[in-house]
This record gives sequence, structure tokens and C-alpha cells, in this order.
Amino acid sequence: MASVESVEVDEGRSLGAIRTYLRQFGRNRLGVLGAVLVLLVLASAIFGPLLITHDPIRIMVGPRLAPPSANFLLGTDQLGRDTFSRIIIGGQIPLLVASASLASSLVVGLLLGLIAGFGPRWLDNLLLLIFDTIRSFPGIIFALAVIALLGPSLFSVILVIAITSMPIYARVVRTQTQALRNSDYIDAERSMGASTARILTVHILPNVIGPLLILVSMDVPAVIAVEAGLSFLGMGVRPPTPDWGAILNDGYAYIHQSGWLVFAGGIPIVVATLGFTFLGEALRDIFDPKLRKDL
Repeated sequence: MASVESVEVDEGRSLGAIRTYLRQFGRNRLGVLGAVLVLLVLASAIFGPLLITHDPIRIMVGPRLAPPSANFLLGTDQLGRDTFSRIIIGGQIPLLVASASLASSLVVGLLLGLIAGFGPRWLDNLLLLIFDTIRSFPGIIFALAVIALLGPSLFSVILVIAITSMPIYARVVRTQTQALRNSDYIDAERSMGASTARILTVHILPNVIGPLLILVSMDVPAVIAVEAGLSFLGMGVRPPTPDWGAILNDGYAYIHQSGWLVFAGGIPIVVATLGFTFLGEALRDIFDPKLRKDL
């Protein structure tokens, strides 16, 4: 009977905490705006095939560089392809790159950060040297070198972003782990014979994963901008795959004939960047206000 009551109390506390977080989030107007923009971007990417009006890669000779109309909502590009359909489908690439690259860098950074923060001093110094070496390369130069070796592709973009993001997450986890490793409850666990694996997974990991997820959510707009920039330079996904950066590049090449194409290609990048930025900052302020000072 007592166990049932304790479970009900825990559930009540969890629901109360969720309601508190939702009320705090609702009072953050920029956070609500960011959530709406993020949902809009996600919905357009997920349900893109249901929203498009034309085949995004179909070449039509007649309506090249056409202005917006009832038939082509955002006009057409230099090959007569529907810009609206290409923008809707093109949103899938940045979100795929962001989710794949940040997830892989999060896992690797979390693992290496825990090892550096809880391991011996020599291993900590070695991992710090690796982190600093990776971060010492300018991002765009490192991206150009990797893509020159592997060739322009979606995998190359994901690999570049994952490698350059990993040291940031690893350093955050390392700092948090070193702050917790000498805590009283960690010493009590050691005295009771707890293994290192148990201490890391049960006591340290839950305390470091929260700030890390907030940082990841705030890095999404940066990843979208990097992916669009590489595609704009011709180092992202290959034609005829629709992509926001490639659409913006096409608009820039024909800006004198049709300035609308640049506007149509830049708007989704701005909307996605603002949405994820506002949402990430709202989550940071709610779940970890101290992170503002740490950053």
C-alpha cells in the first residue's frame, strides 16, 4: 500500500513539474513563436509530398524564371522547376543533416567527455589535446579539406559538422563530470563498492545530459546555416536534389533576371534559423538558467 502511495506521489510531482515548465514556456513569447516556426518547418518537411503542387525536379521549358502566380506560388527557376515545391522538399535535407550530425556528435562527445572527466589525468590531457586540435582548424577550411577528399555529398556534410561539433559537447560534459566526481554522494557510492560504470550511468549522466541537450537544440540553426552555405558553394548535395542553399545559389546566379528567386530561397533559411534559435533559448532559460552565465 505504501509503495502505491509513493508511486502516486511521484507521478503527482512529475505532472506538477511539467505544468510548471509549460506555464513558464507559455509566458515566453519568443519561445512560443519559435515553437510555432519549428513546427511549421517540421510539418512542411514531413508532409512535403502532400503539400507540393509540382514535381520539384521536373524541367519545364516554357515558364523559366517566371514570377509568382496562381499556378506557381513562388515562381520558377532557370530550368522552369516550381520553386515552391523545391523549397518544401528541400527542407528535408537541412533537417536530416542537423539530426544526423548533432546526434552522432552528441553521442561521441558525451562518451569522450565522461572518459576525460572521470578518467586518469594523462587520458584527460590527451583527449583535451585532440579536442583543441580539432577546434584549432577554421571550420570552413576544415570543411573544404574533407569535402575535397571525399567529394561533395550528404555524407561529407554530416561528417564535417559532426567532427567540428563534437569537441564542444565533450568539453561541456568533461567540465560537468569533473565538478561532480568529488561530490559527497559520489564518495558514498565509492565507499559502498559501486563500479565506475554504475557511477557514470546512474549518477553523473543524468546530471550532464540536460545542459547538453539544451546546447544541441541551440546548435540546430547553426547547422542549418552551415549546410545551406556548403550547398550554396556547390559542396553539399548534388543536383537535381532540392536544397535551400542550392536554390539560393540559383537565385543569386539569375538575380538580375528574377530577384524573386533569391527572396524565395532565403526566406525558409531565415524562418528555420529564427524558430530553432527562439525555441532553444526558451528551453535554456526554463531548464537551465545558469547556462546563460556559463556561455
